[in-house]
Parts: sequence; structure tokens; C-alpha cells
Amino acid sequence: MSEPIIAPSLRSAEDGAATPIHCLYESELAAFVEARPSFVKGFVALEEFKAKAGQVLVLPTPQGVVDRVLLGLGEKGKADAMLFRALPGRLPAGDFRLSATPEGLDPGQIALAFALGAYRFDRYRPRTGEEPRRLVADPAVDLDEVRAVAHACALARDMINTPANDLGPLQIETIAREIAERYGATIAVVTGDDLLTENYPAVHAVGRAAVPTRAPRMIEISWGDASHPRVAIVGKGVVFDTGGLDIKPSSGMRLMKKDMGGAAHALALGRMVMAAGLPVALSVLVPVVENAIAGDAMRPGDVLATRSGLTVEVGNTDAEGRLILADALTRAAELEPVLTLDLATLTGAARVALGPQVIPFFTPDDDLAGEIEVGARAARDPLWRLPLWDGYREAVESDIADLKNDPDAWAQAGAMTAALFLQRFAPTTGVWAHFDIFAWNPKARPGHPAGGEAQVIRGLYAMLKAKFPKGAGA
Repeated sequence: MSEPIIAPSLRSAEDGAATPIHCLYESELAAFVEARPSFVKGFVALEEFKAKAGQVLVLPTPQGVVDRVLLGLGEKGKADAMLFRALPGRLPAGDFRLSATPEGLDPGQIALAFALGAYRFDRYRPRTGEEPRRLVADPAVDLDEVRAVAHACALARDMINTPANDLGPLQIETIAREIAERYGATIAVVTGDDLLTENYPAVHAVGRAAVPTRAPRMIEISWGDASHPRVAIVGKGVVFDTGGLDIKPSSGMRLMKKDMGGAAHALALGRMVMAAGLPVALSVLVPVVENAIAGDAMRPGDVLATRSGLTVEVGNTDAEGRLILADALTRAAELEPVLTLDLATLTGAARVALGPQVIPFFTPDDDLAGEIEVGARAARDPLWRLPLWDGYREAVESDIADLKNDPDAWAQAGAMTAALFLQRFAPTTGVWAHFDIFAWNPKARPGHPAGGEAQVIRGLYAMLKAKFPKGAGA
């Protein structure tokens, strides 16, 4: 599998005429309609267009050709640029332009929202011959940057949507190599039994039951000037999770092709950083395994070694993600980063707490939490900080090892105890944050088709741009 080829969804104003889009708040609709011919007034009433947030109405001429498009913004003062994700799926083929940029909305965010809304996963059912819908971007928009972010998000979504028979450890390695080659980065991959030689024992233990062609591996991309601040991005790459010997029921296994969502997000965020040329020394660390069932699969009760030297008792083989992240975070610590971000589809408890659309994150550093929240708000990329509660730390302590991977039931807070486990391996030279992503839309809504979704990385990219501005490392 290679990086996706993204159909063009944005263009500059110099490329010709385009159909106008009028963005209207609910309070502006009446005046707009009154200034138009009676035909328009009747059509708006017939279609029950109220200019509610996300409503789209294509207005024809009396001759039946497209004249203009109306986009509802809802209540004044509450509009969100991400509303524009709804447009591509509701427009006829052609080129479109905003008659005016709504006050308070960022033209770059509007362009990005349109590009994100144009995403389709059509690998197995290609839409041949379909004409694109394109938005004319505001002249002030940096189209190269918007396209790079949209491409990275499409990469993550394509990887998550692709089933495990076509996206195994080797395919993730191939994508990582393509990204490294594109941006002049170096890449190192440790595979199979070499993981033991190179001291990644937990990655090996989780992935060793897979067939040899799907052997576990540790992928490390290095990019940038080594004199710049080191940033580490770590992503969980479980290409399919059976649960191991503690096997999942079929209902729990159905979506486990997406359990490599953390790796997809780490590669996508790394791609954004490299494309932008941010003044950082970047390390992208991706442990990739298949949690399979075979005679040499790890067992409940096994005690595993980890790269850090800490031992972990396996209480449940279905809590494998934190095991491979333990080795990857330890490797990150050896690089002495000033900032470490890890992303993982880690716990069902995170969904119970915040549902599929809001992502919990954990960090012991209040300043970093504030920076992450500012970036998330700017990018309209929803997340929420949860605490690393000291009272639950003993829930991940083992009687016979340093730690155990299944917390005591009395603690209940599964997302939090997973984060507390990871904190034991996280770098201490700088600050660290953990994101328990879902990477999936369980229900389609305008601009968000059911399936793989890119979460938090747009907000993290905004945070990184603010924290490491271009020119600062010169």
C-alpha cells in the first residue's frame, strides 16, 4: 500500500469562473430572500431551507441550471469553519467560490474543511469518471499548507479504512519509507527476532504469534536538524487485534482493523511537520504488530521484559497496545526529547467517558495542556483533558512484577489507568502527553462519512506550529 493520491478539491482564483456560495446566518435569510426574484423565495420555502448550521441549498435558475448555492451558518456568532466539510457531498460537480468570507471565520480553515469533506474511501469501489467539486480558495490562503494537512489526514483515514488483509506490518513500513524518502528523512526498521537483539522485547512478545510475512517491527523515522529541539511522536500500530488468547467476541473484533489508528495518526502528524519544515528534530516511532493467536502467543500470567528494564505481568492479552507503546516510549526517552506525543486507539473506557467524537488526553504538565487546548480550539479538533489521578497508580502494580497490563477492577477508570501505565515509560527530559483516540466515525454525518477519521492531529499541528515557529531555529 502506498500513500493515497488525493483528487483536487481546492484551486486558486486564477483558474476561471466559479459558482458563488452565499453563507447565511438564520437572521440574514429573510433579507437575502426578499432581495431576490419571487422564484427564489418560493424555492427556498419549498425546500424548507432555514439557514440552520450545515444546511445546503443549490439554487437553480428558472431554466434549471445551477445559479448559486446557499450554506446555512446557524445562529450568528456561533459559526464554525468545519461546517464547510458538509459542502462537497451536497454540491453538483464543478467549481465554487464564496461570495464573501463570513466574519470571524478563517479562510484557511474553510479551505481545509472543504478538502476534508471531499474525502472518499473508494479503494474497493472506485468512482470512475466522476467530476470533482472544487472550492476557489481565498487568495490569502497558503494552499500548499492546506493541501499538505488535508493529504496527511486522508493518509490516516485511508490506512484506518483499509482492512488488515491489505494493510499489514509490511504495508505500514512501506508507507513510512515513502514519507521518509519524500522529505529526506532517515528510517530504521527492526523486524522479527531482531527485536530481541535490539532490545524491543515487549513489541516482539505481542507480535511473535503472527505469520512470518506479518512479523512485528519497530519503525523509527528521523528528520530535521539535530541542533533543533527534539520532538517525538509515538503511535500504536496493531494492524489487527484478535485479543490474543483472551480472544475478543466477534462484535469486539469487527472493527479491529482500525487498531493501527495511532500509527496512522503518528505518520500523518509527522508528515505535516516535515511538509511545513518546522524547526524541530523529529522522531516518529511506530511499533507495528498483529496480535494473533498461535502456539507461541503470549499467555495470561506471563511476565514480559521491556526495553526500560521494568517487568510487566500480562493479566490480559487484549491489553497489548500499552505493551508495545512501553518499548516505543522508552526508545523515545533515550532520544531526550523536549516534547513527546503518543497516540493510540487504546481503551473502550475512553469512549464510555467522552464518546467517539471527543478525544481524552493526559499530561502531567499544565502548560502543555494549555497549549494543546489552544491548538485544538483553533483547529476545531475536539479533545478534553482527563487527570492522571495518583490514587489509581497502585491499580497497575503487580505482586510479582513491576507492573501489570490489566488494572485492578476497583479503579474502574480504564483510560486513566492505561495512561498511568504509559507514564512509567514516558520520557522525563521534557513534557509528554497521551491521546486515547477512536479514529472512527460510527455514524455518518455531513462531511464525516462513516469509517476512519483523523482526530486531534490538526490541533496538535497547530500547537506545534505555535510552539516551534518557523525562523525560530535559524
